[in-house]
Amino acid sequence: MLKAAIAGVVGFVLVFIESMIVMKLKGYETIEYGGIAPFINVWAMNFFFVFAILTQITNWYVSKYELNEDNSF
Repeated sequence: MLKAAIAGVVGFVLVFIESMIVMKLKGYETIEYGGIAPFINVWAMNFFFVFAILTQITNWYVSKYELNEDNSF
């Protein structure tokens, strides 16, 4: 649940960071997404990207912690 909340917020922030990068590279002053549906599509793509990264980080941390417990003898 916490991963989903973090992914939702970070995914939303990434939309604006990506927009700023495109505006600077192309010399635009604004970006038109074409409605709410394309904006939600970009946010969903970022959401799943961040969620996958957080899942991998969680799995890595858990496996690292288990390895440290096994070496305690």
